Amino acid sequence: MRLVCFPHAGGAAPFYHPLAAAVGEAAEVLAVQYPGRQDRRDEPACVSIAELADRVHDEIQAWTDRPLVFFGHSMGAVVGYEVTRRMQRQGDHNPLGLIVSGRRAPCLPSVERNIHLRGDVGLIDELRRQNGTAASLLEDEEVVRMILPSLRGDYRAIETYRHQEGPELTCPITGLTGDEDPGATVEQVAAWENHTHAAFEMRVFPGGHFYLSEQWDAVGAAVRDCLTAFARPVATY
Repeated sequence: MRLVCFPHAGGAAPFYHPLAAAVGEAAEVLAVQYPGRQDRRDEPACVSIAELADRVHDEIQAWTDRPLVFFGHSMGAVVGYEVTRRMQRQGDHNPLGLIVSGRRAPCLPSVERNIHLRGDVGLIDELRRQNGTAASLLEDEEVVRMILPSLRGDYRAIETYRHQEGPELTCPITGLTGDEDPGATVEQVAAWENHTHAAFEMRVFPGGHFYLSEQWDAVGAAVRDCLTAFARPVATY
């Protein structure tokens, strides 16, 4: 099967290299590269989750020759969820399951922080606070100038996202989070149970919002367990 990974706000595909190594031969790991960063830095960033999900949905059709499982961290969890909804509405090639990490459930009230409206210094301060980007990179003015447009676009997309009522997922969801993540508490992540008619499971790890970066092997083991569970036939009565 294929594990398709969706990055966080400001993130890029190489963030998931350690996960690919940890998953090993259990699945082929693909990571989505959003426009506006790295090799796609000349493209304008998407500024809404709907636009991003629509574009990913269209592109992923070329990869449906194998069963798919989606993994998304933070903003990527919402993108993965919305791509799954689109595939489900289309009626074929539905993912076997969705793994959401470090993100409260879409059904919960939004928390208005308006980070995307801050100045450049405020955006970079948020990256430092999240502790998901190497501090040395944030001291490099050229790197900062390069990442600011996509970072602002990502924050605008996730902060203006509102969950639309409609059919929920028919595939299982597994929620992962760090026990010290104030923006994705255990209770907030557990509310993803409301977004599937299938099974839901929770895994809690030590750490904050970027708990994954400190324990990729453990996260990889959890993902391998999910792949096995998602591939198991579900009995019907």
